[in-house]
Amino acid sequence: MKNLIIALLMITASTASAQQKFNPVLKRQLDSVLALDQKYREILTYLMDPSKKDSVLKTLPVKPEEATGHYWKLQSQADSTNLIFIENVFNKYGYPGKTLVGEPTNEAAWSVVQHSPKIGKYLPAIKTAAENKELPFRLYAMMLDRQLMYEGKEQIYGSQATSKPLRNGQKIGYYVWPIKDAAGVNERRKQAGFDQTVEQNAKRLGFDYKVVKIEDVKW
Repeated sequence: MKNLIIALLMITASTASAQQKFNPVLKRQLDSVLALDQKYREILTYLMDPSKKDSVLKTLPVKPEEATGHYWKLQSQADSTNLIFIENVFNKYGYPGKTLVGEPTNEAAWSVVQHSPKIGKYLPAIKTAAENKELPFRLYAMMLDRQLMYEGKEQIYGSQATSKPLRNGQKIGYYVWPIKDAAGVNERRKQAGFDQTVEQNAKRLGFDYKVVKIEDVKW
C-alpha cells in the first residue's frame, strides 16, 4: 500500500510538472484544433446573415438549398474529432492553459467544449483555469451562461441568445436569454472582462436588447 501511494504521488507530481512547462508540440496541435473548430462556422455565420447569404452561396460548390445542412454536417464531424482529442488532453494535463500552451492557444480547449454537449462535465475545470488566470474569465462566464441556458435557468452575464418561442406563442426572433438580476448585468460583465454592455452585444449579434423573463420562455 505504501509503495502504491508513493507511485501515485509521483504520477501526480509528474503531471503537475508537465502542466507548468510550455509544451510547443501541444500548442501546435491545439492551434490545429482551433482552426478546425472554426473551419466551417464562418461560412455558416455568413449563411445566417441575410445581407451576405446570397453572395456567399454563389461561391460555394454545393446547391444553395443544401448549403447549410452540408456545412453543419462537416462542422459536426470536425467537432466530434476535436472533442476526442481535447478529452485526452484534459485526462493528461487538466485544462491546457496559458502556462502550458500560451495565448491565444489557451482558448482552444474552451472553444471545443463550448461547442460540445459536455459543458457540464468540464465546466468546473474551466472555472478553475479562469480563476488561476490560465484562461480569460469572460470565457468561463460565457460557458456558465450557456450551461444555465441549457438547463432552463437564468444566465448571469447575459452572453447567450436564443430564438426559442415564448409561452404565449409569440416569436420575436433572436433575444438575450433571461438574465438573473438583469439590472446589474453590465457591472457583472465589466468585472468578468467583457468589453461591451449587454445592449451593445445584442446589437453586435444583429438585434435590440429587451428584457425577457424566464417564466415567459417556453420550456
